[in-house]
Amino acid sequence: MRNKCSLKKALSMKNLKKTWICYIFILPMLIYVILFNYVPMYGIQLAFKDFRASSGIWDSPWVGFKHFNTFFHSYQFKDLLSNTLGLSFYSLIAGFPMPIILALFLNYVHNKRIKKISQMITYAPHFISTVVYCGMILIFLSSDGVINQILMHLCGQSVGFLSNPANFKHIYVWSGVLQNIGWGSIMYISVLTSVGSELHEAARVDGANMFKRLIHIDLPTLMPTMVIMLIMRTGEIMDLGFEKAFLLQNNLNLDYSEIIPTYVYKIGILGGQFSYSAAIGLFNNVVNLILLIVVNRISRKISDISLW
Repeated sequence: MRNKCSLKKALSMKNLKKTWICYIFILPMLIYVILFNYVPMYGIQLAFKDFRASSGIWDSPWVGFKHFNTFFHSYQFKDLLSNTLGLSFYSLIAGFPMPIILALFLNYVHNKRIKKISQMITYAPHFISTVVYCGMILIFLSSDGVINQILMHLCGQSVGFLSNPANFKHIYVWSGVLQNIGWGSIMYISVLTSVGSELHEAARVDGANMFKRLIHIDLPTLMPTMVIMLIMRTGEIMDLGFEKAFLLQNNLNLDYSEIIPTYVYKIGILGGQFSYSAAIGLFNNVVNLILLIVVNRISRKISDISLW
């Protein structure tokens, strides 16, 4: 046993000497993750304390699950949770397949000029900041905006896109799809480039049309990447970010646009209730973690593809 252990140690040290340069490249990323992901976890204890700036985090009184109970019994809890989950699942259902469809479409465009122009047009919106993008949405969809002017010429009447609260979810989701469809397709396009042209040539010889090649060659190639991306997207189901929802909010759509991130921003940053907002944020992250673990296990059992 001792000989085996010493042999394993010798082999591991030998491998370490051979691959030490790889660990050097990994080191900056490890430092980054530790500093900006693990060190801030020190603040999680805020969720279980009644934070007072004069006392600091350590000396603030411990209150246990008081803030969680307050949030769960709040009259806003059901509305916040339903709005957050509704937007998240709508974004997932609408946004997840679109980059895949675009990547498959671009893969069959043989004219290089048309392909480059299409990629440039679909990639460009991703690089517009959220503030500017939301400003453009508000201008275009206003009562005297470009969209309503076109509708006035075509139909003779305008549509209250921003005044109708039920439109908020559609505006939020489909503007997000438009902004990120090109960027999201990059990974799928790179996977499709790994498919050898010999497979398609052989399929053509056997009489397979474009649709059959797409079903039997391209989609099976994309499947592992699709599953991994779906797992990761599901793990972020509650992580919408407050910027876009907050910028598109108004007094008319508040019942539909108030989600957990915007609520945390208002009560935490603006209202100064740091412990209460920390408790809500922790609840949000725990739900994301549970969803990630559950979906990952289901994927591993069904398709043998998982994150770990």
